[in-house]
Amino acid sequence: MKLVYTEHFIDNTEHQDDVFDYCMSIRGEVFKASPGRTVYRFIHRHYPYFIKIHTGVGWVEILKNLSQGKLPVLGANNEWAAIARLRQLGLNTLKPVGYGVRGSNPAKQESFLITHELADTVSLEELTAHWHGVRPNIVVKRALINELASVMKIMHEGGVNHRDCYLCHFRLEMKGGFAALRLDKLKLVVIDLHRAQIRRKIPTRWQVKDLAGLYFSSKNIGLTRGDLWRFMKAYTGKSCRDIVASQAALWRNVEKVGDALHEKHRIKREKS
Repeated sequence: MKLVYTEHFIDNTEHQDDVFDYCMSIRGEVFKASPGRTVYRFIHRHYPYFIKIHTGVGWVEILKNLSQGKLPVLGANNEWAAIARLRQLGLNTLKPVGYGVRGSNPAKQESFLITHELADTVSLEELTAHWHGVRPNIVVKRALINELASVMKIMHEGGVNHRDCYLCHFRLEMKGGFAALRLDKLKLVVIDLHRAQIRRKIPTRWQVKDLAGLYFSSKNIGLTRGDLWRFMKAYTGKSCRDIVASQAALWRNVEKVGDALHEKHRIKREKS
């Protein structure tokens, strides 16, 4: 068993088994739920937190992932490690409070991750939802594109790929509202890292998947080709001419995968 917690979240550390059981028993408002994983928002000593509880994915899910050439997500360890790596890279992400894992059987392994609630933030999905109908301030839009591209560049060059890389998983700090927003000091927070992978170098396949996820989730917000070029330039650090000369295949693949994902979701919505 491994158990880590900070900031005196738990005062009594004498019986670690009891602490683990206590954390696994925490309940609150169900924020998100899926087989083997539930996220709760709860209040502890007057402060809001989130806890992601993993109760084991089962052998069927493990074998299914392995048969598809994917590494299964067994618990909270992925997110704990990814948060630590992003913080090491100087990126903004969730602030962890506690983490624990128990059990050697990968199908029944129990684990949890506790983080501070993100206050005064808005997801990029929410922020850009009206852009297709109401043209945003062009200076704000360009600053957000540049900042998002910069975050992606640092994350990928630092060996982290998200695997759920959509606008909803990037939150903009908005302390004081738009009036207090400093466009030269935007703060994007990367969240939902439970499927993230960490390597020395990201394979092109996973680089494309992350970038295609962003492209897919931004297709309906009214971005122009100029906006897309702005992102590519900021992400690569290259001019348009150099991108065309050396990376055309990469970005064609990003567009192809993103378009396929968009079509898949369109068909799914029509059937539901």
